Amino acid sequence: MCGRYTLVTPVEELAERFGVEGRLPELPPSYNVAPGRGVAAVVAEGGRRRLEVLRWGLVPPWADDPSIGDRMINARAETVASKPSFRRAFRERRCLIPADGFYEWQRLDGGKQPYYVRRKDGAPFAFAGLWEIWRREGEEIRSCTILTTEANGLLGGIHDRMPVIVPPDLYGLWLEGGAEREELDAVLRPYPGDDLEAYPVSRLVNNPANDDPRCIEPAA
Repeated sequence: MCGRYTLVTPVEELAERFGVEGRLPELPPSYNVAPGRGVAAVVAEGGRRRLEVLRWGLVPPWADDPSIGDRMINARAETVASKPSFRRAFRERRCLIPADGFYEWQRLDGGKQPYYVRRKDGAPFAFAGLWEIWRREGEEIRSCTILTTEANGLLGGIHDRMPVIVPPDLYGLWLEGGAEREELDAVLRPYPGDDLEAYPVSRLVNNPANDDPRCIEPAA
């Protein structure tokens, strides 16, 4: 799964990297992005990409209670096209969720050890995401989820799942509304990981209230 990540890259750099147009939102840097918070997402409509803030935890349009989003922070790549909560968004509302790195937890006898995963060059990348709009009695919630898939060779010894990372040459395909399922399968696979690294970090990251550079420092 993907339950925490980091994003400290300046919004202007994100806009350039992802080809975003229009007004940019304020994005305070975060070393411990947690579910339920507003997160940066690249969405495309009318052939133009924009960067907006969505609540992490997808709320389907048909939901009676928006708290369902608390259980919708991730969607499995293997079933996303058929699950009622995600299938419409998978067809019509795909997005990119920028990140600098993410955390995964390895089960050990003494508890869970968090690991931080990032690109070796420190550059930002993008998770495959879905987004939706929920409306009831004048209230509107714009929310998103992050897709997960089987772990690659790098992550396999830490956790059995990992977020779907979209290669830059497939950004357009993922955002394109008319893409065929067979084409999208090129995205919904474990990222090769040759340009990634993973290392253990402090358990400080276990608490979402801890949000500073100490979260990504290598564990002693």
